[in-house]
Amino acid sequence: MKILLLSDTHSHIDDTIMKYVRMADEVWHAGDIGDLSVTDTIKKEKPLRAVYGNIDSNEARLEFPLNNRFFCEGVDVWITHIGGYPGKYNQAVRSELQLNPPKLFICGHSHILKVQFDQKLGLLHMNPGAAGVSGFHQVRTMLRFEIEGEKIQNLEVIEIGKRA
Repeated sequence: MKILLLSDTHSHIDDTIMKYVRMADEVWHAGDIGDLSVTDTIKKEKPLRAVYGNIDSNEARLEFPLNNRFFCEGVDVWITHIGGYPGKYNQAVRSELQLNPPKLFICGHSHILKVQFDQKLGLLHMNPGAAGVSGFHQVRTMLRFEIEGEKIQNLEVIEIGKRA
């Protein structure tokens, strides 16, 4: 299963993002979608799993959950928008992570690309950075990887270009 992981589009979708959408089997969006035309455009091409973020409208909150936990092949995945990172998890998710950690924990919000293995909880944390043009990040980023059975492999950082 080829996954394209993006976050923090803030109403922005372009041909470069869509090129990578078309190369994936599924697209996962870790919140701050902005205008739902972003997710509507993605859904026309590929299956989409998404969560809403702190800037998202009530309409987005009706369509997407705050937390999306599911299995992709043999991998337990949890996507949320504001999740923190190993050693500094957000208080809203910390206790559940400690009681029942997924194999892959994904969040957005910070606009900072980060992939880190949490030795204590035995999970892989991913934040794809920001794919949109709004925010303080300098380079727009996404992640691409594959899930085969219980393996997460072939992780790749995609730099879309400068923010502005």
